[in-house]
Amino acid sequence: MMPSFRAQPEPGSRPRTPLRRLALPLAVYLLAALTACGGGPQLPVLPDDAIVLAFGDSLTAGKGAKPGEDYPSRLAAMTGLTVINAGIAGELSAQGRARLPDVLAEHQPDLVLLCHGGNDILRRNGADAIRANLHAMVETARAAGARVVLLAVPTLGLGLNPHPTYSELARELDLVIEPRVITDVLSDVSLKADGVHPNAVGYAFIAERLAALLRARGALQ
Repeated sequence: MMPSFRAQPEPGSRPRTPLRRLALPLAVYLLAALTACGGGPQLPVLPDDAIVLAFGDSLTAGKGAKPGEDYPSRLAAMTGLTVINAGIAGELSAQGRARLPDVLAEHQPDLVLLCHGGNDILRRNGADAIRANLHAMVETARAAGARVVLLAVPTLGLGLNPHPTYSELARELDLVIEPRVITDVLSDVSLKADGVHPNAVGYAFIAERLAALLRARGALQ
């Protein structure tokens, strides 16, 4: 997840950042509409007392923003649900795989938001190992009675794109996936605190996209 190339605006053109932020609610609405029309896996309605577990590394922990500005905190404020932030900065997917069973036993979530593997990609660990660890985490969560939503993270390089492992795994396991939000945030300098972490606005963007996805897939009404 290296800093992406961002084309400079043509002379006389307006800055893109204000327009991007003004267009954010419309983008979220369109995402929900397109997702709902596109079919795919659905989620059961989350009850008011549901527990949502956000599990991952620094992108979940909220590095790059102040406490309370991480995406799980933002999502909890938007939806009224209890969202547990179980992110650990610097964690590799193998470490997350080993940690997950105890976290599931402690919180007994109804839904797991799984965003992991970014540090493996940064260290150029093989895709097979990332896939195996993510697969095991999904199956572990399901065995504990939780549904899973997968968040894809981008590949390394200029012009970021979602790593294909995530969409492949989502198809194989019939998972709800948010395929682009991390890539979109890390492709926009106005939404980043550094080369690989969102800022407060970026985390809010992630939370809004997730809330829209959960509504489109039936988990939120």
